[in-house]
Amino acid sequence: MGNITADNTSESCTIDHTIHQTLAPVVYVAVLALGLPANCLSLYFGYLQVRARNELGVYLCSLTLADLLYISSLPLWLQYVLQHDHWAHGDLSCQLSGILLYENIYISVGFLCCISVDRYLAVAHPFRFHQFRTLKAAATVSAIVWVKELLASVYFLLHQGVVEDQDRHRVCFEHYPLAAWQRGINYYRFLVGFLFPLGLLLAAYQGVLRAVRRSHGTQQGRKAQVQRLVLSTVLIFLACFLPYHVLLLVRSIWEASCEFASRIFNAYHFSLLLTSLNCVADPVLYCFVSETTHRDLARLRGACRTLLACSRAGAGDARTPGASEASRKSGTQGEEPELLARLHAALPAPDAPAGGGSPMGAPHEA
Repeated sequence: MGNITADNTSESCTIDHTIHQTLAPVVYVAVLALGLPANCLSLYFGYLQVRARNELGVYLCSLTLADLLYISSLPLWLQYVLQHDHWAHGDLSCQLSGILLYENIYISVGFLCCISVDRYLAVAHPFRFHQFRTLKAAATVSAIVWVKELLASVYFLLHQGVVEDQDRHRVCFEHYPLAAWQRGINYYRFLVGFLFPLGLLLAAYQGVLRAVRRSHGTQQGRKAQVQRLVLSTVLIFLACFLPYHVLLLVRSIWEASCEFASRIFNAYHFSLLLTSLNCVADPVLYCFVSETTHRDLARLRGACRTLLACSRAGAGDARTPGASEASRKSGTQGEEPELLARLHAALPAPDAPAGGGSPMGAPHEA
């Protein structure tokens, strides 16, 4: 049991937060063990796409960086829940860790939305809107997403992050029932941070599927693969983020008493744990399903084996890794990455020039 308070002067709620000592550590350890190496590799492959002048690499790097920042805060949250919801560090570290925890959700949602729109433009309008599919445009959009969320995080720095409960535990970023200032920011999160990007993402992927179905040069097997990838992407997005935002909205509208806060506590925190799984799902969906990435992984393994063999032989010959790097660089240029890597070769690559006629089998412009 734990006595969690809204602030130092408001009503004190006695809430059973056993879920923090049972399920939360398992999820945090799993996300750390799987998400850290997966996102490090994802960041590397995003970098390769940027070097290949593919704007999608900018969004992938930003998405992966947001996930890595969140993962870096997990050791502190793991210590927090294992100490029965007691924050053993300073108030500022609580605020920063809370910002990394919650703002990662909306940074991730923002870049997932950017990726979906970019893929829609690449498939449905390969020769139009080329000015929006450049490295400069992607960097500008990414900067807007980061600045928007950083400005929103300042709002949390203006309010107290750590409060002390009746058991003299220092509780971090937990207010039950909700404080008045939290309701407004929660409405903003739901509408601007989740619902609007969700609408764009669904519309973009619907456009991708429509363009693929209309493409006469794409084999049925290829079309089915793309449909499965799109469907799995949308389902995982909804599974990770929809339950949390529905309960966030429910809390913001109806939570006015400790009784209501106690009833919804476990469901709300379970949904919050679901958002953490997105850090593991992102590299799988947007990086490791790519055939380009599979080739890069093979080259990377080959380079590592070569270096290991050279070190064992005592000969530090750097020419073999260099050749592998040159082969990798030439192999990634112009290839279609990520979600649409399995499309038929007749569909245009993201780096296709803005001029020229429609290639055979590619969807015609509207």
